[in-house]
Amino acid sequence: MIFALRYVWRQLTSMRTALFLLLLLGLAAIPGSLVPQRTSSPIKVQEFFANNPGRAKLYDQLHLFDVYGSPWFSAIYILLFISLIGCVLPRTIEHARTAMAQPPAAPSRLEKMEYFQEISGTLARAETILRKDRFRIRREANWISAEKGYLRETGNLFFHLSLILILLGISFSSLFGMRGDAIVNIGERFTNTPTSYDSINFGKLTNPSDLPPFLIKPTNFVAKYNPSTNQPLDYTLTVLTAPKPESKAIEKIIKVNSPLKYGDTSIYLQANGYSPIVTVRDRTGKIRLQGPIPFLPQDGNLSSNGAIKVPDMEPQLGFVSQFFPTVDQPKGKPARSSYPEALDPRLFVAAYRGDLGLDRGTPQSIYKIDTKKLFQIGLESMKVGQTFSFEEGSITFEGYVPWVNLQIVKDPGKLLALIGALFAILGLLASLFARQRRIWIKEVAGNKLEIAGLAKNAAPGLENEILEIARKLN
Repeated sequence: MIFALRYVWRQLTSMRTALFLLLLLGLAAIPGSLVPQRTSSPIKVQEFFANNPGRAKLYDQLHLFDVYGSPWFSAIYILLFISLIGCVLPRTIEHARTAMAQPPAAPSRLEKMEYFQEISGTLARAETILRKDRFRIRREANWISAEKGYLRETGNLFFHLSLILILLGISFSSLFGMRGDAIVNIGERFTNTPTSYDSINFGKLTNPSDLPPFLIKPTNFVAKYNPSTNQPLDYTLTVLTAPKPESKAIEKIIKVNSPLKYGDTSIYLQANGYSPIVTVRDRTGKIRLQGPIPFLPQDGNLSSNGAIKVPDMEPQLGFVSQFFPTVDQPKGKPARSSYPEALDPRLFVAAYRGDLGLDRGTPQSIYKIDTKKLFQIGLESMKVGQTFSFEEGSITFEGYVPWVNLQIVKDPGKLLALIGALFAILGLLASLFARQRRIWIKEVAGNKLEIAGLAKNAAPGLENEILEIARKLN
């Protein structure tokens, strides 16, 4: 048993295994780039479920919408963490001992070494030259041993130790962090409680009670676009915010790369869209639904799909809807939006009656209605202020309001991971550009000296360095 455990430990802590696990970690991260993630793009995940329900179910079972928090990804980086510690720490201890030890003694026959030369000079003069070139010196009666370039191995170890630091930062954020998303209409208030989020993920050791009690009320959202390309130029969100509900609110600005911060919690502006404001009445004129309904953007011009559900009517009503900020409807082609700003807004609705399935408790998308068992009662295109009437009642398009997706992130390991990344870069540069070499100089007779060197890993430049030392001695 002990032999088997020792064998497994040796295999796990070998450099080959560490490199394999590092490669495997890179490959495992690929789905996180190809498939939308709940932590960063919850709206795209909802859209994927709406458009590909079968594939989305399979992806969800494989944790592809939450790659970096999945059990299989966690297993890989935990094994990599253990492997790196087992590889690097013994090497670090050995390197520290070697770096503090004196350079090795000069070989008995220097002529067998690389770049051997016989030159004129004295050991005292040679020692002075080597010390000016920042060599570590060991001086004996008739020979000098000089060493330089330990920064190469130091940089290599720093790089691997930095990987451990990065993994520690990721683990710390995974245990003590949180990430949530909330779609908030302009003019509405968001309170930092779990029920206010559309989606929220807590770290393994984080509780909902750990959320800071701030509130945010978006008051204005300005989006600027290039009129030639329709590409966004700038997003500016103005909010009233307070650290506690009873505190006085102050005005703050949130931009894409300029979040609002409360301690180690950051509030990012993640996405935006439109919420058409509708009023649904029954046949008696009684209001059954009124207010803004967030729609899901489908393209860069914010052509948006949504579902308006009215469950407290008999029969129940549902409206499969599309909102176009600037409508463009070429003859014979489907309508679309030609510009992301609301210059000519239009709401298209397909009205249905029947059982919406909300009473059965089955989860369903808020942006989609299953119309297979419903009866279609009409189609209509409405401008702001227009009403679509039918036998069961009516729906009025009152206007629209922008919505923003706020991403609230607590990432306590971010600084640790950043420091690790910086040290990794410095270590990599040191390991690439530093050259480890040894030079020995031996006194043979009179003013005659023998000089030779040895470059680790065949590092270039040693021959020129020996020639330069010989030139200075002559």
